[in-house]
Amino acid sequence: MDIQNKTNNTRFSTYAYYYVWGEVTSYIRENKTIKVSRDIIRKSKQIEKADEILSQMLLRKASDYEISVYTGIKEEEIGFIKEICSYTKSLDEGLNNDEQISYYNSVGVYDRNMDPTIIALHQELEYLSPEERQIIYDKYYNGYTQSEISNNLGISQAQVSRKENKILEKLKVRL
Repeated sequence: MDIQNKTNNTRFSTYAYYYVWGEVTSYIRENKTIKVSRDIIRKSKQIEKADEILSQMLLRKASDYEISVYTGIKEEEIGFIKEICSYTKSLDEGLNNDEQISYYNSVGVYDRNMDPTIIALHQELEYLSPEERQIIYDKYYNGYTQSEISNNLGISQAQVSRKENKILEKLKVRL
């Protein structure tokens, strides 16, 4: 759309371009999941430019130390900035140019049942009496209230509460 101002003989696109460009870049910068400061973005561009220049001069990829000397940015900060400004990688992408192993296959999976604390807890539950074990399973595995447990076991809710506290104390001492 090209609207012309008849009094000044200027086009709308002449003065609006920079305003619209600023608004668009501001929107993109502010609506990211991870916010990166302008200073870090500026340093990132400086690092990329230095890396390109040094790679051409040295005929190899420049190290972070060499980039640090060239730009005056601390070496640790260069690694940090590179990490922050790096692009998201696909989980299907090969790890270290190895097509056999993808990022997906390299990420560990936490199996709650293999946690040593959980294993020890299950072992300790075996040492409880059947009634104590039933109270713990009903409360923490089945999600029953103390009133529901008291109805199932035929005892008062106060007794369930006292027994639960004693069982938990016993388990704390053993674990």
